[in-house]
Amino acid sequence: MIELFTADTPNGWKISIMLEEIKLDYKVTKVNLSEGEQHKPEFKKISPFNKIPVITDHEINKSVFESGAILMYLGEKSKMFYPEENRLEINQWLMAQMGLIGPMIGQHHQFHHYHPGKSKFGEDRYFKITKTIYENLNDHLSNHNYLAGDYSIADIATFPWIARHNIHDIGLHHYPHLCIWYELISQRPAVVKGYDLFQKGNKIPPIRS
Repeated sequence: MIELFTADTPNGWKISIMLEEIKLDYKVTKVNLSEGEQHKPEFKKISPFNKIPVITDHEINKSVFESGAILMYLGEKSKMFYPEENRLEINQWLMAQMGLIGPMIGQHHQFHHYHPGKSKFGEDRYFKITKTIYENLNDHLSNHNYLAGDYSIADIATFPWIARHNIHDIGLHHYPHLCIWYELISQRPAVVKGYDLFQKGNKIPPIRS
Protein backbone atom coordinates (compact mmCIF):
# COMPACT_ATOMS: atom_id res chain seq x y z
CA MET A 1 0.00 0.00 0.00
CA ILE A 2 1.26 3.43 -0.99
CA GLU A 3 0.11 6.39 1.10
CA LEU A 4 0.21 9.68 -0.78
CA PHE A 5 0.44 12.87 1.28
CA THR A 6 -0.59 15.63 -1.06
CA ALA A 7 -2.63 18.67 -2.01
CA ASP A 8 -4.51 19.84 -5.12
CA THR A 9 -1.49 21.28 -6.95
CA PRO A 10 0.49 20.44 -10.11
CA ASN A 11 3.16 18.66 -8.07
CA GLY A 12 0.47 16.69 -6.29
CA TRP A 13 -1.22 15.72 -9.56
CA LYS A 14 2.02 14.27 -10.90
CA ILE A 15 1.95 11.52 -8.32
CA SER A 16 -1.77 10.76 -8.33
CA ILE A 17 -1.61 10.47 -12.14
CA MET A 18 1.38 8.12 -11.91
CA LEU A 19 -0.32 5.96 -9.27
CA GLU A 20 -3.41 5.70 -11.45
CA GLU A 21 -1.28 4.82 -14.48
CA ILE A 22 0.60 2.01 -12.75
CA LYS A 23 -2.51 0.81 -10.88
CA LEU A 24 -0.84 0.42 -7.52
CA ASP A 25 -3.06 0.23 -4.46
CA TYR A 26 -2.87 3.59 -2.72
CA LYS A 27 -4.68 5.93 -0.37
CA VAL A 28 -4.60 9.71 -0.24
CA THR A 29 -3.94 11.75 2.89
CA LYS A 30 -4.72 15.41 2.27
CA VAL A 31 -2.27 18.00 3.57
CA ASN A 32 -4.08 21.30 4.09
CA LEU A 33 -1.49 23.85 3.01
CA SER A 34 -3.61 26.89 3.84
CA GLU A 35 -3.84 25.71 7.46
CA GLY A 36 -0.12 24.98 7.66
CA GLU A 37 -0.38 21.23 8.09
CA GLN A 38 2.85 20.84 6.10
CA HIS A 39 4.72 22.43 9.02
CA LYS A 40 3.60 19.92 11.62
CA PRO A 41 6.49 18.00 13.23
CA GLU A 42 5.12 14.62 12.16
CA PHE A 43 5.01 15.75 8.52
CA LYS A 44 8.50 17.23 8.66
CA LYS A 45 9.80 13.79 9.62
CA ILE A 46 8.94 12.53 6.14
CA SER A 47 9.34 15.84 4.27
CA PRO A 48 12.41 17.78 5.46
CA PHE A 49 11.47 20.93 3.53
CA ASN A 50 7.76 20.81 4.50
CA LYS A 51 6.66 20.25 0.90
CA ILE A 52 4.12 18.02 -0.77
CA PRO A 53 3.94 15.47 -2.26
CA VAL A 54 5.41 12.66 -0.17
CA ILE A 55 4.70 8.96 -0.34
CA THR A 56 5.11 6.23 2.23
CA ASP A 57 5.48 2.72 0.86
CA HIS A 58 4.04 0.70 3.71
CA GLU A 59 5.32 -2.55 2.19
CA ILE A 60 8.86 -1.53 3.12
CA ASN A 61 8.07 1.23 5.64
CA LYS A 62 9.98 3.86 3.64
CA SER A 63 9.02 7.41 2.67
CA VAL A 64 10.08 9.33 -0.43
CA PHE A 65 9.89 13.11 -0.81
CA GLU A 66 10.33 15.35 -3.89
CA SER A 67 7.97 14.66 -6.80
CA GLY A 68 10.70 13.77 -9.29
CA ALA A 69 12.26 11.27 -6.91
CA ILE A 70 8.82 9.79 -6.23
CA LEU A 71 8.17 9.34 -9.97
CA MET A 72 11.52 7.62 -10.39
CA TYR A 73 10.83 5.37 -7.42
CA LEU A 74 7.38 4.40 -8.66
CA GLY A 75 8.71 3.87 -12.19
CA GLU A 76 11.37 1.51 -10.87
CA LYS A 77 8.96 -0.26 -8.53
CA SER A 78 6.30 -0.84 -11.21
CA LYS A 79 8.69 -1.18 -14.16
CA MET A 80 6.40 1.19 -16.05
CA PHE A 81 6.98 4.53 -17.81
CA TYR A 82 10.68 4.56 -16.83
CA PRO A 83 12.45 2.01 -19.05
CA GLU A 84 16.11 1.39 -18.27
CA GLU A 85 17.18 1.70 -21.90
CA ASN A 86 15.86 5.26 -22.14
CA ARG A 87 16.54 6.66 -18.69
CA LEU A 88 19.22 9.10 -19.79
CA GLU A 89 16.76 10.92 -22.06
CA ILE A 90 13.89 10.64 -19.57
CA ASN A 91 16.05 11.96 -16.74
CA GLN A 92 17.05 15.03 -18.75
CA TRP A 93 13.43 16.00 -19.42
CA LEU A 94 12.42 15.15 -15.85
CA MET A 95 15.18 17.40 -14.49
CA ALA A 96 14.13 20.14 -16.92
CA GLN A 97 10.67 19.99 -15.40
CA MET A 98 11.97 19.94 -11.84
CA GLY A 99 14.57 22.66 -12.29
CA LEU A 100 13.00 24.97 -14.87
CA ILE A 101 9.46 24.30 -16.07
CA GLY A 102 7.80 23.87 -12.67
CA PRO A 103 9.66 26.57 -10.73
CA MET A 104 9.41 29.20 -13.46
CA ILE A 105 5.74 28.59 -14.25
CA GLY A 106 5.11 28.52 -10.50
CA GLN A 107 6.58 32.01 -10.22
CA HIS A 108 4.41 33.10 -13.15
CA HIS A 109 1.37 31.86 -11.23
CA GLN A 110 2.36 33.94 -8.20
CA PHE A 111 3.13 37.22 -9.96
CA HIS A 112 0.63 37.09 -12.82
CA HIS A 113 -2.39 35.30 -11.36
CA TYR A 114 -2.37 35.30 -7.56
CA HIS A 115 -0.66 38.64 -6.80
CA PRO A 116 -0.92 40.89 -9.86
CA GLY A 117 0.25 44.46 -9.46
CA LYS A 118 2.83 43.67 -6.78
CA SER A 119 5.85 43.68 -9.10
CA LYS A 120 5.85 44.65 -12.77
CA PHE A 121 9.38 43.26 -13.05
CA GLY A 122 8.25 39.89 -11.69
CA GLU A 123 5.15 39.80 -13.86
CA ASP A 124 7.08 40.62 -17.04
CA ARG A 125 10.02 38.34 -16.27
CA TYR A 126 8.05 35.19 -15.53
CA PHE A 127 5.53 35.80 -18.30
CA LYS A 128 8.41 35.90 -20.79
CA ILE A 129 10.06 32.81 -19.31
CA THR A 130 6.79 30.86 -19.35
CA LYS A 131 6.17 31.89 -22.95
CA THR A 132 9.66 30.67 -23.84
CA ILE A 133 8.94 27.35 -22.13
CA TYR A 134 5.84 26.96 -24.30
CA GLU A 135 7.91 27.77 -27.40
CA ASN A 136 10.69 25.33 -26.52
CA LEU A 137 8.29 22.50 -25.72
CA ASN A 138 6.40 23.17 -28.95
CA ASP A 139 9.65 23.06 -30.95
CA HIS A 140 10.71 19.76 -29.40
CA LEU A 141 7.29 18.20 -29.86
CA SER A 142 7.26 19.13 -33.55
CA ASN A 143 9.45 16.03 -34.04
CA HIS A 144 8.31 13.87 -31.12
CA ASN A 145 5.02 12.50 -29.86
CA TYR A 146 6.22 12.66 -26.26
CA LEU A 147 9.09 14.36 -24.47
CA ALA A 148 11.46 11.40 -24.21
CA GLY A 149 10.55 8.58 -26.57
CA ASP A 150 7.36 6.85 -25.47
CA TYR A 151 5.01 8.26 -22.83
CA SER A 152 7.04 8.39 -19.61
CA ILE A 153 7.42 9.96 -16.20
CA ALA A 154 8.83 13.04 -17.98
CA ASP A 155 5.43 13.65 -19.58
CA ILE A 156 3.63 12.86 -16.33
CA ALA A 157 5.78 15.44 -14.52
CA THR A 158 5.33 18.17 -17.12
CA PHE A 159 1.66 17.81 -18.02
CA PRO A 160 0.14 19.19 -14.77
CA TRP A 161 2.01 22.47 -15.21
CA ILE A 162 0.77 22.94 -18.76
CA ALA A 163 -2.69 21.98 -17.52
CA ARG A 164 -2.70 25.33 -15.67
CA HIS A 165 -2.55 27.10 -19.05
CA ASN A 166 -5.93 28.69 -18.35
CA ILE A 167 -4.27 31.04 -15.84
CA HIS A 168 -1.11 31.66 -17.88
CA ASP A 169 -2.76 33.99 -20.45
CA ILE A 170 -0.30 32.85 -23.11
CA GLY A 171 -2.70 30.93 -25.34
CA LEU A 172 -1.97 27.22 -25.57
CA HIS A 173 -3.80 27.13 -28.91
CA HIS A 174 -0.95 29.13 -30.48
CA TYR A 175 1.38 26.11 -30.05
CA PRO A 176 0.06 23.32 -32.28
CA HIS A 177 2.56 20.60 -31.42
CA LEU A 178 2.23 21.25 -27.71
CA CYS A 179 -1.56 21.06 -28.19
CA ILE A 180 -1.31 17.62 -29.82
CA TRP A 181 0.78 16.37 -26.89
CA TYR A 182 -1.63 17.96 -24.42
CA GLU A 183 -4.63 16.31 -26.05
CA LEU A 184 -2.95 12.89 -26.17
CA ILE A 185 -2.28 12.99 -22.46
CA SER A 186 -5.59 14.63 -21.50
CA GLN A 187 -7.46 11.68 -22.99
CA ARG A 188 -5.73 9.05 -20.88
CA PRO A 189 -8.21 7.70 -18.28
CA ALA A 190 -5.54 7.58 -15.56
CA VAL A 191 -4.70 11.23 -16.17
CA VAL A 192 -8.35 12.26 -15.96
CA LYS A 193 -8.76 10.35 -12.69
CA GLY A 194 -5.45 11.47 -11.20
CA TYR A 195 -6.16 15.11 -11.99
CA ASP A 196 -9.31 14.86 -9.89
CA LEU A 197 -7.50 13.19 -7.00
CA PHE A 198 -9.92 14.46 -4.33
CA GLN A 199 -12.96 13.58 -6.48
CA LYS A 200 -14.29 17.12 -6.50
CA GLY A 201 -15.18 17.05 -10.17
CA ASN A 202 -12.00 18.81 -11.33
CA LYS A 203 -11.81 18.73 -15.11
CA ILE A 204 -8.66 19.08 -17.19
CA PRO A 205 -8.90 22.51 -18.86
CA PRO A 206 -9.58 22.32 -22.60
CA ILE A 207 -7.13 23.95 -24.99
CA ARG A 208 -9.43 26.94 -25.39
CA SER A 209 -10.90 27.70 -22.00
